[in-house]
Amino acid sequence: MNRSLAIEFSRVTEAAALASFAWLGRGNKNAADEAAVSAMRLMLNLIDMKGEVVIGEGEIDQAPMLYLGEKLGKGGGEEVSIAVDPIDGTRMTAMGQSNALSVLAAGGKDTFLRAPDMYMEKLVVGPQAKGMIDLNLSLEQNLRRVASKMGKLLSQLNVMVLSKPRHDDVIAKMHALGVRVFAIPDGDVAGSVLCCLPEGDIDLLYGIGGAPEGVVAAAAIRALGGEMQARLIPRHQVKGDTEENRAIAEEEIRRCQALGVEVNTVLKLEDLVRDDNLVFSATGITTGDLLKGIQRKGNLATTETLVIRGRSRTIRRILSTHYLDRKDTELYRLIGA
Repeated sequence: MNRSLAIEFSRVTEAAALASFAWLGRGNKNAADEAAVSAMRLMLNLIDMKGEVVIGEGEIDQAPMLYLGEKLGKGGGEEVSIAVDPIDGTRMTAMGQSNALSVLAAGGKDTFLRAPDMYMEKLVVGPQAKGMIDLNLSLEQNLRRVASKMGKLLSQLNVMVLSKPRHDDVIAKMHALGVRVFAIPDGDVAGSVLCCLPEGDIDLLYGIGGAPEGVVAAAAIRALGGEMQARLIPRHQVKGDTEENRAIAEEEIRRCQALGVEVNTVLKLEDLVRDDNLVFSATGITTGDLLKGIQRKGNLATTETLVIRGRSRTIRRILSTHYLDRKDTELYRLIGA
């Protein structure tokens, strides 16, 4: 994955973030996601590549999507696999809350796991705790192993988890162990990356979230030398064993079988991301722990983008100023300038 493509992908997440920003705080997460999807698709189709979406977004939230198998790009250049989440934190964008990002990962043809958009259990640590996690063990065992490896007491561990009803018991158990828990409403990609950045202060991320976010985060984790384990979980095991959820789960299982991946089976980082030939790009929509959000004044907007290249393990933060008065462009309409 050459350096020029890394810059192209940073422009993609910038455009998606700017388009979704028009819907910030308006209470309509699907409209925000649709704008981000449209901007991302528009920019990806301007790149000279043979691109294919290998894991997309949208089905869990009943939102528009960049779908599995969609072909993107001008059709020349490299064959590129793309894992996308146009907005990690659609609800946060709609409600004007922090930590919303536009993210994607891109790699070689067979770099990423191919999986449906469904739920995924995730356990993430940074380089200092590599080799100490195992989803086949209890969370308490994992916490104790990580704390021991890092030379910390349990009370000194910082753990990030999504603040969802399904995690209430998990959070209570961690509090009982004395662990410091940072519960976030959405957006576990940022938490995963924070585990692995040299300046990050999160020791471990755990929780059940979306598979697209998991694969995108896995790209950054591999590039930064961290570790992740995950497993795909059918909907009825997460949202309740109702007739509707079981029907959705049966379709998820069928699609997994067609793609050659098993549900409820532990996947290691190398199963999620098979090599280091990759680029990870994330642009802040709203300010959070990982990135600053968009600042706009009239027709000027500033964005902050994190770009990580796998093979060189280069971390770049790109601060960009955008002039939004190009009325002759399709992107102008999407941005809502």
